[in-house]
Amino acid sequence: MADVKTAKRTFKGTAIPGPGTYGLDPAHTYVGFSVRHLMVAKVRGRFGSVSGTVVIGDDPLDSRVDVSIDTASIDTRDEQRDGHLRSPDFFDVEAHPTMTFASSALRRTGRGKFEIDGELTIKGVSRPVTLTCTLEGVGTDPWENERAGFSARATIDREAWGLTWNQALETGGVVVGRSVAIEIEAEIVRS
Repeated sequence: MADVKTAKRTFKGTAIPGPGTYGLDPAHTYVGFSVRHLMVAKVRGRFGSVSGTVVIGDDPLDSRVDVSIDTASIDTRDEQRDGHLRSPDFFDVEAHPTMTFASSALRRTGRGKFEIDGELTIKGVSRPVTLTCTLEGVGTDPWENERAGFSARATIDREAWGLTWNQALETGGVVVGRSVAIEIEAEIVRS
């Protein structure tokens, strides 16, 4: 185990985690989304089951992220809607029980700010996505485990991943918007 008092370091004036392998802390990680509904409001939801690994490189820009999300864990606070989202019209959880994100590049864009390029795979379709990421902090918990927190955002066109179900409205427009805002709050802990 690394000496947690010296594992933290700085990168261009920002405290960052020491090199090594970290796991996502599922109890302190949130993966959510919002999408237009009926052209008048937004529906928000989250995925309750997420796992992943973050490997922080000696050169922080060589770090990588691999995340897996249980698609059946979707929760929009409406069981009927969640059932529809689990169906073949959307995530088809029986055939595609997980969606994944695997990073391919990391760039610093400012103090504590990064962009993470990677492949998001939903329903067997992989497409590039760039997450804008903020390092929220680095510290040691009361049990001497090194932790770091990140927030990340992206916007995707759901139809690019085959999530094309929709229904036209008599007043014009559609039931579900194409643009989906992804919101992530993640806490990692050194393995």
